[in-house]
Amino acid sequence: MWLTYKYILRGIVASLFATMLFSCQNGLNEARKFNGDRVEPLTVGEGVNLFYTDSGHVKANLRSPKMLDFTNQQFAYREFPNGVEVDFFNEEQEKTTIIADYGIVYNQTDLIDLRGNVKIVTADTTILNAEQLYWDQARSWLFSDENYDIQMNNGALNDGEGFDANENFDKFISRSNVGVQYIDESEK
Repeated sequence: MWLTYKYILRGIVASLFATMLFSCQNGLNEARKFNGDRVEPLTVGEGVNLFYTDSGHVKANLRSPKMLDFTNQQFAYREFPNGVEVDFFNEEQEKTTIIADYGIVYNQTDLIDLRGNVKIVTADTTILNAEQLYWDQARSWLFSDENYDIQMNNGALNDGEGFDANENFDKFISRSNVGVQYIDESEK
C-alpha cells in the first residue's frame, strides 16, 4: 500500500510539473510577442554635457536635456528628443553653434538629422534658420528640403526652399529662393 501511494504521489507531482512547464511556455511566448517590437535604449542620459577634445583642445561641446543611446541596435543611433545644442571650435577657438528641438545621430552613416527650430550661427556670423537640416559629417556637407532663411556674413539675405552647402557656407546652393545678394564688382 505504501509503495502504491508513493508511485501515485510521484505521478501527480510529475503531471503538475509537466502541466506548469507547458502552460508557462505559452505565457512566455505571449510575453515575447507583446514585447518583441519594442525598442529600448541601451542607456538614457539626463542633463548631458559632453566635451570632445583633441590634443588638449576642446573641439566640440554637446548639451542636451536628454539623450537616448540606441547603439545596441543593428542600425545604431543616438537620439536627443528634448533638443540639442552643440558648440564647435576651430583651430583659433572660434565658435560655431547649432541648436535644434530634436536631433538624431546615425553612427554607421555619420549622418545627423536635426529638426524643429534649427539654428546655426557660424564663427563668421552667418546665421541659418531651418525647420529641418541634415548634416553629413563624413563629407562636411549640410542639406535640407525644407524652408530656410540665411543671413550671410556679408549681409546677403536669402529665403528659400531646399539647399546644399559646405560646413562653412562658402559653397551654398539654393534650390528655390528669394533674396538680396551683395556683389563686389571690384574683384573683376
